[in-house]
Amino acid sequence: MKNPLLAITEHRREGILTGIASYCTANELVIEALLEQSKRFDEHILIEGTANQINQFGGYTGMTPKDFRDYVFAIADRINFDREKIILGADHFGPLVWANLDESEAMTNAKELVKLAVKAGFKKIHIDTSMKLASDSPDEKLSDEVIAERGAVLISECEKAYQELLKSNPDEMRPVYIIGSEVPIPGGTQEEDSGLQVTRVTDFENTINTYKRKFSEHKISERLQDVIAVVVQPGVEFGDKDIHEYNRAAASELCASLKNYPDVVFEGHSTDYQSPEKLRQMVEDGVAILKVGPALTFALREGLFALSMIEKELIHDESQRANFIEVLERVMLESPENWQKHYHGSDEDKRLARKYSYSDRCRYYMTRPEIKAAINKLFANIDSLNEIPAGMLRQYMPLQYLRIRGGMLKVKAAELVKDCVRECAEDYNYAVKVNYLRR
Repeated sequence: MKNPLLAITEHRREGILTGIASYCTANELVIEALLEQSKRFDEHILIEGTANQINQFGGYTGMTPKDFRDYVFAIADRINFDREKIILGADHFGPLVWANLDESEAMTNAKELVKLAVKAGFKKIHIDTSMKLASDSPDEKLSDEVIAERGAVLISECEKAYQELLKSNPDEMRPVYIIGSEVPIPGGTQEEDSGLQVTRVTDFENTINTYKRKFSEHKISERLQDVIAVVVQPGVEFGDKDIHEYNRAAASELCASLKNYPDVVFEGHSTDYQSPEKLRQMVEDGVAILKVGPALTFALREGLFALSMIEKELIHDESQRANFIEVLERVMLESPENWQKHYHGSDEDKRLARKYSYSDRCRYYMTRPEIKAAINKLFANIDSLNEIPAGMLRQYMPLQYLRIRGGMLKVKAAELVKDCVRECAEDYNYAVKVNYLRR
């Protein structure tokens, strides 16, 4: 069975400038919304998990790769979405989580992680070995040789795991790989001015050539055909308050170099909050895999905040309200470990960042029991209302108001919030799909 992601480069060689969005999230409501919006396309959807989220020790979600697969499939089954249309991706898989360990131990863990991902059915593996480990020299840049050597080792492990799958299923789809070390910080930069630089053509080409040599040394040269993309920095990023928008002129030399490598495209990370037109330009220019994560949960949070405002207007007994905004703030203050290293400035700056930062660190708290209880109560309160004035819906949820008026959306709490997520996904549909028509 052929991996559907191989069609990206095939189409582009034919002049069809298509791509795919990579939705990197573990949030249940977000995944449900993404699958629902994908139902109207007879195409695959790519859902990814990071090594921080899912690994053999559970990650911050408490899930292994197999757990994550079952979790996503359970959501799909609940809404009658075809499992065969879901491509599971592994993001930043490598020694990232164990960078504080020496190479031997870190790579042992990384090898186990990638094997578990392949055995669990992940079909897109981003091999990320760009980080220094405890045994690496702190004073020297990590060389392309070291990065590619570790990457080749991990892809060899992936291949071993795939061969095991073939024993029970001769038609098992082969995974494809993403390589490259120009990886923006997961979740956005922490600095307002990060000195963002577009990847140099020589660095991109060195990555390709070094990996090619290492694949040969490890006797896996045939697997080069499974490398479909290289992660580069095309000039996009976001921080707490700022967005580095795509500038196609600044990336023109890098993107032009792809003509010499017709079998690969670029993968762009931290594309969150780019405008639809900028996203489409990126795809046209060769950044055909667009990874997005925090923007999805940011949209979810926007919807939850909007419903909270409506709740305050219409439920006068404060003791009966969910008070989601206040509960979220309290929980984040009580457990600051997921935001305090990321948000800086005065107390007021940090208070606003906890709610409105593009980095959206509040996403780490959405599975806390207190937060889940507040969301459930908020939804129940909104759904118990006899009516929400149309003008109030327009005030707090203007895009959803238009779809309600058009008969395309029901006034149900969960549907309103999920529609905020779907609105974000529509920007990516516009960018990657041929002959796209907005819903």
